[in-house]
Amino acid sequence: MDFVRLLLVFLHLLGMGMLIAMFFVQRRAGADAPLNKGWLHGSALQLLTGIALVALSPLTDKDYNHVKIGVKLLVLVVIGGIVALNLNKKPAAWITPGLAGLVVLNVAIAVFWT
Repeated sequence: MDFVRLLLVFLHLLGMGMLIAMFFVQRRAGADAPLNKGWLHGSALQLLTGIALVALSPLTDKDYNHVKIGVKLLVLVVIGGIVALNLNKKPAAWITPGLAGLVVLNVAIAVFWT
């Protein structure tokens, strides 16, 4: 079961990396480019693996802080919502840096909230 947990953590980190990479892809595409669908893919990967990690916690003997998980989930839902609402149109100037800031906030919560 430890392998499954580590695989989920690995995939969760790949989702985070994808979200960070999407910031750079979006910046390179220019201000007129629509949002890349990778934002949704990365956030969906993080959402699914995060839920799976929490759901498997009784089997893996891991105890998670559910308030922290709830805050991270809220930030991720905001990221997904902003992307979903702006996917097929030219995004406002604040959206790409705002999404990047939310991703960094989620990483900071994961690392520094004990």
